[in-house]
Amino acid sequence: MNLNERIPNNVNLAEDKKLQRALEKWLPNYLDWWREMGPAGFQNKDVFLRTAISVEPDGWANFDFVKMPDYRWGIFLKPAEPGATIGFGDNYGQPAYQEVPGEFRNSLRRIIVTQGDTEPASVEQQRELGKTCPSLYDLRNLFQVNVEEGRHLWAMVYLLQRYFGRDGRDEADALLERRSGNPDKPRILEAFNQPCDDWLNFFCFTMFTDRDGKYQLSALAESGFEPLARTCQFMLTEEAHHMFVGDTGINRVVKRTAQLMKEGDVRQLGGIPLDIIQKHVNFWFSYSLDLFGGEISSNSADFFAAGLKGRYKEQELYTDHIAADQTFTMTVVEDGKLGSREVALRNALNEVLRGEYVKDCEKGLARWNKTLADAGLSDRIRLPNTRFHRHVGEYAGQHFDIEGNPITPEQFEQQKAQWLPTVEDREYVRSLMHPVIEPGKIANWIAPPAAGVKGKPFEFEYVRL
Repeated sequence: MNLNERIPNNVNLAEDKKLQRALEKWLPNYLDWWREMGPAGFQNKDVFLRTAISVEPDGWANFDFVKMPDYRWGIFLKPAEPGATIGFGDNYGQPAYQEVPGEFRNSLRRIIVTQGDTEPASVEQQRELGKTCPSLYDLRNLFQVNVEEGRHLWAMVYLLQRYFGRDGRDEADALLERRSGNPDKPRILEAFNQPCDDWLNFFCFTMFTDRDGKYQLSALAESGFEPLARTCQFMLTEEAHHMFVGDTGINRVVKRTAQLMKEGDVRQLGGIPLDIIQKHVNFWFSYSLDLFGGEISSNSADFFAAGLKGRYKEQELYTDHIAADQTFTMTVVEDGKLGSREVALRNALNEVLRGEYVKDCEKGLARWNKTLADAGLSDRIRLPNTRFHRHVGEYAGQHFDIEGNPITPEQFEQQKAQWLPTVEDREYVRSLMHPVIEPGKIANWIAPPAAGVKGKPFEFEYVRL
């Protein structure tokens, strides 16, 4: 096997014999995992996919038909900049780390493993979705997301195997052993153990959970460990497409629902009512908020101090990159009541990152609500309060209504069917999930896209079945 041809890269893989041997051992296990847990039923189909072949802005992606197991999962880092320095924390201004600093080894490995674990998890969550695709366009987009999550796994595995020796190789193997939702070997983060078994869930996942990925990758793209920063900077170019799929996907569902609302009863007409869309938004937004970690976190302070994980757009948005003496005011619950607490800024960086994420999500909702307004409807979709339905951090184990007001467990149980998808809601959505695989045709519950892929029309045969 010509490993360099099989794995396009800009990391001099051909000259690194030790890394080659590690990847030669890992690649067959990865392909076994892909065939077992990748998209079910479509492994031998030709799919019109984008493949990263270089890091050049005008030609980093190549579009062509390819069978997914033959996809060229490459290893790409943004080109290095001479004289790179650590951009924040206690070592601000010192030369960037080119190798793993011994005192931060465990922290760095934990960061990389946690990020890496999310990539195969989402493929596992979505493996059955192709069987109920609303159109060939959507089927192709699902597979594009899947193969790029696979490439992002390769990106993290490269770092583990290149920089962490035996420990890294063991962690790389473990990334293929855990399974989304498996009670014995679950994925590390709980959002990646939730079922994603219909297309409304998929669009919400790519809108909200992949958007968390954007902010985590953006914080790591600031890292003083230069190989991690350069890896994440390139990953962000692909992550944008995943969020596009979710944002436009929900917008197309909303558009079709608005059309059906004018014709009569949405359920009777085979559409997805707005209240069910809202409940799915509430579910995935709240679980995605948990991915940022606790509001008050010593880990966030340690990672920042060490120069390992910065803030979103650290260099662009901030002037004080030490952040040693600043404080942050956050809302906490004390004796069952909401109150304010001053926290050292470094300990509040998870919350700072989460705040940037929430603002970005609100932009998506503004687009969906414009679709409703353009249809002449007064209905609106809203984000729940960030305290609602939380399982990590200050608000875990407590109960809040959709506006963030404290309520009793009994009150939450009485009202949660208004706020979160019920079994009946999920069964109804699943009842609509019938595959539409004729080119140019689309399911009744979703509107067609505004444009096709890479200049192709919607009617193009994006997957050859």
